[in-house]
Amino acid sequence: MVTRGRLAPSPTGAQHLGNARTHLVAYWSTRHVGGELALRIDDLDSPRVKTWAIDQAIEDLRWLGIDWDSTIAKQTDHREHYQVAIDQLHQSNLIYPCYCSRKDIEEVISAPHETRFRGELPPYPKICAGYRYGDTIDDREHCFRFRARDEIIEFDDQMLGRQACNPAFELGDFPVVSRSGDASYQLAVLIDDQLQGVDQVVRGNDLVASTFRQMDIAKRLGIPSPTYAHVPLIRGLDGRRLAKRHGDTRLGYYRERGVRPETIVGWAAFTLGLIDTPEDCKASELTSHFDWSCLPTDDLCIDPQSLFDAG
Repeated sequence: MVTRGRLAPSPTGAQHLGNARTHLVAYWSTRHVGGELALRIDDLDSPRVKTWAIDQAIEDLRWLGIDWDSTIAKQTDHREHYQVAIDQLHQSNLIYPCYCSRKDIEEVISAPHETRFRGELPPYPKICAGYRYGDTIDDREHCFRFRARDEIIEFDDQMLGRQACNPAFELGDFPVVSRSGDASYQLAVLIDDQLQGVDQVVRGNDLVASTFRQMDIAKRLGIPSPTYAHVPLIRGLDGRRLAKRHGDTRLGYYRERGVRPETIVGWAAFTLGLIDTPEDCKASELTSHFDWSCLPTDDLCIDPQSLFDAG
C-alpha cells in the first residue's frame, strides 16, 4: 500500500518559517518511502481566511521546492460531506446543542485546572449535555458538542512514541459544529483526510490533544485513523510561538530580501538533524536523507531576524 501524506496550509495569514519546516518534514517523510502527497487548503475558518493567502501558500510551497500529486482541494468544497457526518453523529446521540457562552462556562468552573496539553482549557462542565436526539432545539445561537469518550485512547506517534489519553476526563466535550453552522476543525480535517485517502499526518506537537479528539470521532463514525507524527515547533527566544512580536518571519519576507529557498531548506534540514552543516540544498535532494530517528523532539528557539543573509 502506498503511503499518502498531506500538506494542509491554513490561509489565515502568510506561511512562516515554522510552517515551512513542518511542510518539509511532511514532504520528505512521504517521498522517502515512495509515497504520494496531497495538498489541501484549510479555508473553513471563513472570518479569518484571507483570499490572498491561498495563492501565497501555494506559491510558497512551490518556491521551497515542494510538489504534490493531485488536484488542490479546499475544505469549503467538502461541506456536504461534513453534513453527512454531522447528521450521523446527531442521530446517534453523540452530539448535542450547546448554548453556553465563555462566561457561562467560566462561572461554573471555579477550581484551577492543570493539563499536560499546552493551551487547553478546562473540560466543558456538561451544562447542556442532558439533550437527547429528538429533543427540541432552542431557536438561539448554539454550537454542537461531541460527547467525548470515557475510555483510554492510544496511538503510537512517530516522533513522541506511545500516547494515551482519556478524552472525557482530560479534554471534555468539544464543538464539532461552530455557532456559524460550519463543521469545526476537529471534524473537518478528519473527513478531509478520509476523502483524500490520507494515511499519514505530520503536524506540530501543539496538536496532540486534537489527535485524541479526532480519533474519538473517527471511531464513532467507523473511519480508520491515519498514523501521526507531531513534530517540534519553532519558537522565539522568549519560548513563545512565532508571532509578529518576534519580527517578520514570513517566507515572502525572506524571498523579498533575496534569501534563496535552498538556504531555508538547508537550515530546516540542519535544525532537524538531517545534515551536519546548514548548507544550501534543494528539497528534492534531501529525500534520501530523511530519518525519523534523527529528528529532535524539543522545540527550537530562534532569533528569526539574524538567521539568513541575502545572496
